[in-house]
Amino acid sequence: MDERESSESPIEAKKTKSKTARKPKETVLKQKSPAEFFAENKNIAGFDNPGKSLYTTVRELVENALDSAESISELPVVEITIEEIKKSKFNSMIGLVDRERVDAALYDDYETEKAREKRLAKEARAQEIQAKNATLGKKVKEVSASKGIKGRGEASFYRVTCKDNGKGMPHDDIPNMFGRVLSGTKYGLKQTRGKFGLGAKMALIWSKMSTGLPIDISSSMRNQNYISFCRLDIDIHKNIPHVHLHEKRDSKEHWHGAEIQVVIEGNWTTYRSKILHYMRQMAVITPYAQFQFKFVSDAPDKNVTVRFARRTDVMPPIPLETKHHPSSVDLLLIKRLITETSKQNLLQFLQHEFVNISKPFAERLIGEMGPDFSPKITVKSLTSQQIVRIHQLFRQAKFDDPSGQCLSPAGEYNLRLGIIKELNPDMVATYSGSAQVFEGHPFIVEAGVSIGGKDVKQGLNIFRFANRIPLLFEQGADVVTRTAQKRINWSSYKINQIQDKIGVFVSIVSTKIPFKGTGKEYIGDDITEIASAVKYAIQQCCIQLKSKIVKKIQAREQQERKRNLSRYIPDAAGAVYNVLKEMTQLQASKKSRYGNDDDVELLRKVSEKLITKETLCEKLAKHVEQVDYEMALEYATHSGVSEEPREPIYIQSLEAENNMIDLHSPFFVFRVLQ
Repeated sequence: MDERESSESPIEAKKTKSKTARKPKETVLKQKSPAEFFAENKNIAGFDNPGKSLYTTVRELVENALDSAESISELPVVEITIEEIKKSKFNSMIGLVDRERVDAALYDDYETEKAREKRLAKEARAQEIQAKNATLGKKVKEVSASKGIKGRGEASFYRVTCKDNGKGMPHDDIPNMFGRVLSGTKYGLKQTRGKFGLGAKMALIWSKMSTGLPIDISSSMRNQNYISFCRLDIDIHKNIPHVHLHEKRDSKEHWHGAEIQVVIEGNWTTYRSKILHYMRQMAVITPYAQFQFKFVSDAPDKNVTVRFARRTDVMPPIPLETKHHPSSVDLLLIKRLITETSKQNLLQFLQHEFVNISKPFAERLIGEMGPDFSPKITVKSLTSQQIVRIHQLFRQAKFDDPSGQCLSPAGEYNLRLGIIKELNPDMVATYSGSAQVFEGHPFIVEAGVSIGGKDVKQGLNIFRFANRIPLLFEQGADVVTRTAQKRINWSSYKINQIQDKIGVFVSIVSTKIPFKGTGKEYIGDDITEIASAVKYAIQQCCIQLKSKIVKKIQAREQQERKRNLSRYIPDAAGAVYNVLKEMTQLQASKKSRYGNDDDVELLRKVSEKLITKETLCEKLAKHVEQVDYEMALEYATHSGVSEEPREPIYIQSLEAENNMIDLHSPFFVFRVLQ
């Protein structure tokens, strides 16, 4: 017995030991700050890669600049500069000394002997093919220089600077406005340009992740005799600003606005076209703004300078903050409104915290809620069950639609000006719809369709805008693209979808843009109200264009008819004149008599050379003009095109500053002096 026990004991001891080693550790509850979350999920905010990060940084800074200027009704002047920073210069900026490579094979861009032989063999084959093509007389393409292997660590750095003439920022608020994620002045139910409310904060986070350098902010407000300067970065784990320098500096220029400078990793080569395309589209939707864009590099041939001039001084109204519509709220929002309201009873709460609920209608709603509710019940004493009952009634009851007075569309006048300024099309039509509603949120759709123009490809060229900002990515799934490609019968409007250069511009503004996808780059096709409004707006533009195209076709056909008839005028006039001369000779020899006085008079004029071949040509030309005009008028009548005389009207600009009222029209803005 003892021997068996002793022989089994080591095995049991091993089992016991192994069980002890596999004992799981205690789980620790961790919490992430908002800044840490967006740093780890930067693709959500449009910072997928260095190239797109550069594009998104430019976009955020430009949109902040426009918002700032428009908030004080100042015509925006925005200067954006991207300066390329070489690796050696970047290292000197951060105090890092360049060091030569010691072990070349250690690096990712090291080319092995085998890879080098393969590359040289490929180049030799390409040269051999080139020589053979040259011998045969074929077109020879230049052999591009072989590119070395680019390592993962070869980053490109850029200093992005954006300066505006906007409102500026209070001195003490600057650190929190830039160094604390999900804090700002734009939160509330109103039309805003931003998608996440991050603004330049995400550019600061990307700067900290890619370069470690802080952001520089200079700001000054109206009637302020100093400039606030702040250099800071962000403590990502605590979501608080880390201020390096915050001081007031003398201001002698009386400038107001903000200048933001940030150094980030980026890729100008791959996103150059996107950034320039964005600036061009922004100039289309905001023709009242002036943009100055510069790209600065050590290589002069890479430098880019583009100026988008202001075309008008008519600005859209400032978007207004509004209250929630009852059909658009959820349980969580109702509870938050109850917590934040200053109203005491339920009747006052319903009247003042929601739109389109009058006092009589609020009393009807309370009566429908049940015996547990009364107009005088204290709103903060409502139980969870009672709040659920309110929410259920909000979803089932019928409310008037919210008005679109809180929205600020670009305006048909500005949209038309922007299209003409940037594309210079042969013809353009615009349309601005009335306010409509989806899920309790008002929205307005504006559209423009152009034919021809500079830098426009054949076929459909889609330009999408949401709350007056361009959308450049994920175009194929967007409601505008799908509507233009699949739901519009272009041929019925005399437009060739394949051969014509068609520009389709659609701008949607709302208190809630129903973006799809993590990057919020397109509007879904699943909301019937928006899809129908987009289709109707494009169709209205096409109807306007059809009348213009019909007139153009009519003019072309009229010109062709006139050219064909005019071609035979000399021959016809000569033949008629020869007949008249022969008749004159017969009458003179008394071989033929004409009893009609008109005929005799005509022959007399021919014999006296009062009527010549040139006279007949002139008469026939006038007759052709008259017949051609009558045929064109009949064609226009049958085609439904009104023949109204139109003359261009030129009005001189008003240089003196006066109090004026603007009366808007799709084609002009008429100003009345007060």
